Amino acid sequence: MVIRIAAVGDVHMDEDVVGRFRPALEELPDCADALLLAGDLTRHGTESEARCVAREFGGLGVPVVTVLGNHDHQCDQVPQVVKVLSDAGIRVLEGEGIVLECAGGRLGVAGVKGFGGGFAGRCASDFGEPEMKAFVRTTNDSAEALGAALRRLDCDLLVALTHYSPVPDTLAGEPLEIYPFLGSYQLGQAIDSAPTALALHGHAHAGSERGTTPGGVRVRNVAHPVIKQAYSVFHLGDHLDQAEVSRIGASGT
Repeated sequence: MVIRIAAVGDVHMDEDVVGRFRPALEELPDCADALLLAGDLTRHGTESEARCVAREFGGLGVPVVTVLGNHDHQCDQVPQVVKVLSDAGIRVLEGEGIVLECAGGRLGVAGVKGFGGGFAGRCASDFGEPEMKAFVRTTNDSAEALGAALRRLDCDLLVALTHYSPVPDTLAGEPLEIYPFLGSYQLGQAIDSAPTALALHGHAHAGSERGTTPGGVRVRNVAHPVIKQAYSVFHLGDHLDQAEVSRIGASGT
């Protein structure tokens, strides 16, 4: 059994970007069973930008599943953005999961935007001012929602989709000072709480592509500035380690 997953994040769509990805996206039915988008679909999170996303990523001939990113929240139009995407057939996840029936088996995808907080030994704590407690509570709530969604899914292969990073490995290249704003170790713990085969995220434009959770789950940063192509394709097989992943480059933009 092999399931092929195409993925990209941080496409930051607006009118001037429409059409840039589409030629490569038209090839998706020949090389992938599904497309996963790792957030920051828009520049400022406006309804009009969401329509650009819908035009670019709608009607591709394969299921499209996404989470939102921090940019998609900027203008406080999240309900409008979600509606536009949903109307275009793009499934938006936030603390939820979906099972896709693919030729190679049932693919389960659980997703959340995630949040910052940092990583083991250098992370924010739920102590002190109400503002700090609220910050950490947001991180914990997001991670708990991801873990619960992953554990609920009944599928052959399981993928975690976030915008923020679950590990520091894929942030290498970013300034150390901003690591706490790029991801959190709690997301990694949530991913390790289920038999996850692969974790995908974006957000870290200057980061690195490959990482691993403490539990051994392969993590890939698919932010467009990192992969430098319209999408990457990962082949997942049902081998004993449940995580044999090969990356196949797609057409560039």
